[in-house]
Amino acid sequence: MNKKENKINNEETVEEAKDSAAETDSQGSVEKEEQSADDSAESSKSDLQKSLEAAEETIKSLEDRQLRLHAEFENYRRRTAREQLDIIETANAKLLEKLSEVLDNFERAFSEENKTSNHEAFEKGMQLIHEQFQKVLTDAGLEAINPVGEEFDPNSQEAFMKQPSDSVPENHVLSVFQKGYRIKHKIIKTAKVIVSAGS
Repeated sequence: MNKKENKINNEETVEEAKDSAAETDSQGSVEKEEQSADDSAESSKSDLQKSLEAAEETIKSLEDRQLRLHAEFENYRRRTAREQLDIIETANAKLLEKLSEVLDNFERAFSEENKTSNHEAFEKGMQLIHEQFQKVLTDAGLEAINPVGEEFDPNSQEAFMKQPSDSVPENHVLSVFQKGYRIKHKIIKTAKVIVSAGS
């Protein structure tokens, strides 16, 4: 083989070696890119897992907080209901105490030692007990409904009967047959009334 051929062969070998090295570099680069992509996917998966775990912890924390708030509200509701019942019972106790004083006076008035033939004194005593009883009820907020002369109102009155009248216009209350009562604005007993039928 002559020098020229030898040189060509050497150049071809060098060229092949370069190509082979370039191919190896290219494969290495591809492998590095694939490894980098795998690492990136693994990292992304790890980050996603961490985010998921954090979200689950947050959900558990919120559920726990919600359960505690619900329990606190139930306790508050029960306590408030108990307090309202205590207030009602206390208010009833005070009213009943005052009413018991009226009852005591009735019993004293009808006792043997207070029986008298003096009807005026007995009537005066009954009048005083009646006034005491009325004051107890008024102080408790009870108000009598007296609609005489007013237009008939079916919300607070019950028509007992109709009667002709020259002095009271038609559909107005002529007289009260049985008193009605209210506490503040709440009607607890409607008044039974006689309504004018006009003339």
